[in-house]
Amino acid sequence: MLLNSLFFIFAFLPVVLFLYYVLPAGGRNLFLLAASLVFYAWGDPVYLILLIFSTVFHYVMGQQIGREVQEKRRQKLDLLFAAGVDVFLLCFFKYFGPAAELLGSLLHTQLPVRELALPIGLSFYTFKNMSYLFDIYYGRTDAEKNFTDFAAYGVFFPVMTAGPIVRYEDVKRQIKKRRVNALQLGYGARRFILGLAKKVLLADTLASLYGEISAGPGEISVLTAWIGMFAFTMEIYFDFSGYSDMAIGISRMLGFTVKENFDYPYTSKSITEFWRRWHISLGSWFRDYIYIPLGGNRAGIGKHIRNILIVWCLTGMWHGASLNFPVWGLYYGILLIGEKYFLGSRLKKLPGWISGAYTMLFVMVGWMLFSHESLGDAGIYLKRLAGIGAAGFADGTALYYLKTNFLIFLFCIPACRPGFFRWVESRIHDSAVGSALLYGALFLLSTASLVFSSYHPFLYLRF
Repeated sequence: MLLNSLFFIFAFLPVVLFLYYVLPAGGRNLFLLAASLVFYAWGDPVYLILLIFSTVFHYVMGQQIGREVQEKRRQKLDLLFAAGVDVFLLCFFKYFGPAAELLGSLLHTQLPVRELALPIGLSFYTFKNMSYLFDIYYGRTDAEKNFTDFAAYGVFFPVMTAGPIVRYEDVKRQIKKRRVNALQLGYGARRFILGLAKKVLLADTLASLYGEISAGPGEISVLTAWIGMFAFTMEIYFDFSGYSDMAIGISRMLGFTVKENFDYPYTSKSITEFWRRWHISLGSWFRDYIYIPLGGNRAGIGKHIRNILIVWCLTGMWHGASLNFPVWGLYYGILLIGEKYFLGSRLKKLPGWISGAYTMLFVMVGWMLFSHESLGDAGIYLKRLAGIGAAGFADGTALYYLKTNFLIFLFCIPACRPGFFRWVESRIHDSAVGSALLYGALFLLSTASLVFSSYHPFLYLRF
């Protein structure tokens, strides 16, 4: 089941909220557990058993690691065993098919291997559960003794399929006791509607445009290629931040406060700042559980560079099996190393608009590595951006795309900045009628678009 499906919006979510609110507090975690399993089984019933296994496995390993506080060697071995199981499952489902295909090409034969579908949300709920075990090992939290409470956290449906990656230590008190009231419900509903509008009205429109342009990169002009790059840059932001808004909104309606996953990343003045603002929960996961344990920046320049490259190669591999993902990760690793040791002080001295333009240029180029299915396709597109093999600088197609998408392009730029939303909120401040009209209109437009427009799944569901 998807958060932007009509069934979820008009059937599943209202029923879940109604039953959740009428239940006594003591029964809500069990109900959340049941609702989350139904949510997952609705869209991916084959892999429900894998989700249940992961939940039970991490609960058992959490108890084991929690009991071994005085036996650090055994505790570490158990942690490594659990992490090994998680890494094996991730690698098996993400890389088994591509690895078999590569082996077949090397042997000049087609291996009789059945292609495996990637379980929805596997990367997200696995990293969430791994963080729970790491935090027990490092003494940041205690193992949860109540299985229902842990399972409600482990399979919590708003964040299960595409994040944010919620850490147990951040919500453990809320799992035991949380406030559920009209204020929480109202804020959550508004946040959900905002995310839905981002996804349906902006991201899906831009997805159609980028799909048209990227489908035939061999015959496009330079201007068309740049329009496509801008469209995908905006699409992935509104798609993924829209999902995070929806997940945070639903969580708030259920009484949970989940940390933000985006902080207006396209306002950044450096690549370093960009990655502090984009997919915050994933970046902090790699920082706390991979980068810092490797030594971070405390082990000399050589090892620091090594640590950055390892983390960013793994970040790329987390996103997918094709070669362009680790290359995309290393691309950012090299940029971050460059800023740390060569450009950092110089960037700070530049006017804000120049450092902002520098950041956005490299971010947009990075998205072209990310958005294509192979390095070859990405390379062709990047050549067109530079004018190599392009059908001239501009043509009628490019002008048509500019004309038909001018308004949405014009809206996207301020919508990526915090000042825009502050301005909107100031116009309806303390006005219940104004707020109801604004969010009611967004909801009606979004649901109407879901009914009459083509369907686009969330981009990060494939990870």
